Amino acid sequence: MHAKEFLMELLKFKSITPQDDGALNFIALELSHFQVVFIEKEGVRNLLLTKEFSKEGEHLAFGGHIDVVSAGEGWESHPFKPIEKEGFIYARGAQDMKSGLAAFLWAAKKANFKGSRLSMLITSDEEGDAKYGTLELLKYMKEKQILPDYAVVAEATCVKKFGDSIKIGRRGSINGRLTIKGKQGHVAYPEKCINPIHDFAGVLKFLAGFDLDPGSAEFSPSKIVITDIRGGMQLHNVTPNDLKLMFNVRNSPDTSLEDVRNYIEKICEGLNYELELSQSSKPFLTDAQNKIVQKLNESVQKITSIVPELNTKGGTSDARYFAEFGVKVAEFGVCNDTIHAVNERVSVEEFEKLCLVFKDLIENF
Repeated sequence: MHAKEFLMELLKFKSITPQDDGALNFIALELSHFQVVFIEKEGVRNLLLTKEFSKEGEHLAFGGHIDVVSAGEGWESHPFKPIEKEGFIYARGAQDMKSGLAAFLWAAKKANFKGSRLSMLITSDEEGDAKYGTLELLKYMKEKQILPDYAVVAEATCVKKFGDSIKIGRRGSINGRLTIKGKQGHVAYPEKCINPIHDFAGVLKFLAGFDLDPGSAEFSPSKIVITDIRGGMQLHNVTPNDLKLMFNVRNSPDTSLEDVRNYIEKICEGLNYELELSQSSKPFLTDAQNKIVQKLNESVQKITSIVPELNTKGGTSDARYFAEFGVKVAEFGVCNDTIHAVNERVSVEEFEKLCLVFKDLIENF
């Protein structure tokens, strides 16, 4: 099956997270010359394709997700009936990330791999909670003592032109809830009230948009971003009993959850408050001189004639799980200008070049 035809077939599956809609079975049949392992947990299906080529050498893996977000309204064509028009394929998941998935699956079928083992980890649980997907596959591989040495996650990484961006790390994500406690009362008698909004007003400027570290060559500063703030009962004559605030910090390795806690406690000293913090993902960084980054960089430049920027921009991805297991990981894929959007589309030229990038990487690793 030609690469583009393979992609078109994948796009027909209505694989809205966490359902794969039969797509994983289809993939397993297409790559039946690999060892096929299905792992299911909490209603999430995952697929591992792996093959040993030699007892010596290194283990290279690719990672990706078959699940997509809901299509929403306003599409000019059916989101799960892909169409090709003026050099683009339109469908939900075209960029995020069935194109990346199809590219490395095609490359794995066609390339001549000289290492010890080649694996592909595919989940249907990335767009949702991502608790029972790639993480479970890596747990299985660790148990079987076949963890990869290196991995490429085929997320859509490019920004303006295909080949312009390779991700070598990601920031973590820390979620916070801050409650400032007061005493509700009548506005005419403020001396009998404790107004949490007034108490917190002077503190807000030290929280909103504050950089917890100066950033680095690899990471932008770890910034506190307020996502919700509310207090009171929408009445003119009653002061609020409390003020509730939600925030997020996309943190670099220079700022930990405890650093966030210590800073909040410092600026809120003297206030009656409660603070809840949770880390939903941890930051990671793969050294730019590492083999996976260097080899991927070489393949991208060879196929696109573009020197990619090595960066850590954007949100979280499943690459973090590879890093947690000690796997050196980088990310590369098509442009990401329509991910999660109505009329999501992928350039056919970009997709075909991505196939060649991955084929070249496998053959020259």
